[in-house]
Amino acid sequence: MTDAAAPASRGLWITLEGGDGAGKTTQAELLHRWLEAEGRRVVRTREPGGTEVGALIRDIVLHHRGDVAARAEALLYAADRAQHVETLVRPALDRGEVVVQDRYLDSSVAYQGAGRVLDADEVRRLSLWATGDALPDTTVLLDLDPASARARLDADDKPFDRLESEREEFHLRVRQAFLALADAEPARFLVLDAARAPEELAAAIRDRIRPLL
Repeated sequence: MTDAAAPASRGLWITLEGGDGAGKTTQAELLHRWLEAEGRRVVRTREPGGTEVGALIRDIVLHHRGDVAARAEALLYAADRAQHVETLVRPALDRGEVVVQDRYLDSSVAYQGAGRVLDADEVRRLSLWATGDALPDTTVLLDLDPASARARLDADDKPFDRLESEREEFHLRVRQAFLALADAEPARFLVLDAARAPEELAAAIRDRIRPLL
């Protein structure tokens, strides 16, 4: 284990991806606790909304009740991402910290590329341009079928945001896009069945992260 008083020259960047209701928040919290117990300094964040600017963008893309054009939505996510990486993620990595992040560019490729039926390659290039080609060290994909995910969201008894309220066909496209991304980059992705018990998933994630520390 690396001594917390002498961090590595660059930290570790971990992102969690998956459809709404897959359990990303739960796993991010469990991972955060474990990393701190291991003596690592952790920055836990999310997209959209990880910065003050991002919080304003999050309110637009997830809670605005009027129509938002698909390309405008993609641009808003990219703007949030540019601010987030520049002002929060890169500085944390430069300090040798571990960044645990809920969603990154893979969500844009899945939701705006496949879900909104935009060109997925263009959406990815937009995010890479916005962030100076920044990619995480590892990405955990929590895979869950949309019907099970919707049941979880219903059980939470909270209002759905703009994306959560989309039809099942939308979420099916998103799921397939995530799996295709994982197939294309197996070295970066860890794909887990999100129907498994939370502690089982947390153990599998720790097994993946431990050698990277």
